[in-house]
Amino acid sequence: MSDETQKIAMVTGASRGLGAAMAEALAQRGYHVVALARTTGALEELDDRIQAKGGAATLVPVDICNDDAMAQICHSIHQRWGHVDLLVHAAIHAPPLSPMEFFDAKDLDKTIATNIRATARLILNTLPLLKAAPDAHAVFFNDPVKAEKFHGGYGMSKAAQMRMARTMQDECAKSGPQVHVLTPQPLPTATRGRFYPGEDRAKLTDPHTEAARLLDELPL
Repeated sequence: MSDETQKIAMVTGASRGLGAAMAEALAQRGYHVVALARTTGALEELDDRIQAKGGAATLVPVDICNDDAMAQICHSIHQRWGHVDLLVHAAIHAPPLSPMEFFDAKDLDKTIATNIRATARLILNTLPLLKAAPDAHAVFFNDPVKAEKFHGGYGMSKAAQMRMARTMQDECAKSGPQVHVLTPQPLPTATRGRFYPGEDRAKLTDPHTEAARLLDELPL
């Protein structure tokens, strides 16, 4: 398959949890996966699993908050493939639970930088690549945090992120790409473990099972 006709999926937060499961599932469905995450070792383990099942990936160790690096990555994708068929934005920062009056300033800055600002920049950088594909899709994940105490920072940032995703969805309704906001079942991720310590993780959904279910919802 030539570079011009290869289906490309760009997955952020691809080193673990739902992001890794989505990357593996997409590789099995014929996509070349551009996997972005901060942890090189975890990305290499992902690549091993993908290759073991006959798939292919390009590993990109990067902090999505690095504007220059993200712009260069998207430029490189444009030079090699000219498009992105599917964007899956799974990267997220979950700050420690805290009363609002004690919310650490550094945690607040990192939460805003990762969940809000980096999402906005990601949309800016990837829209031209998505628009260059004939039938492109972008996927964002909702996490409907209840109005619980100690979830203020995370809940605020997810609400802003979802507002951006919904706005992109409305603005691209006629011209594309198709934008999807999906709500995963509770997963035994490190993030959830921090929010719900002591929870029976055996009752939670396996990320690979959930990735397959979510992908089946999409008109790919």
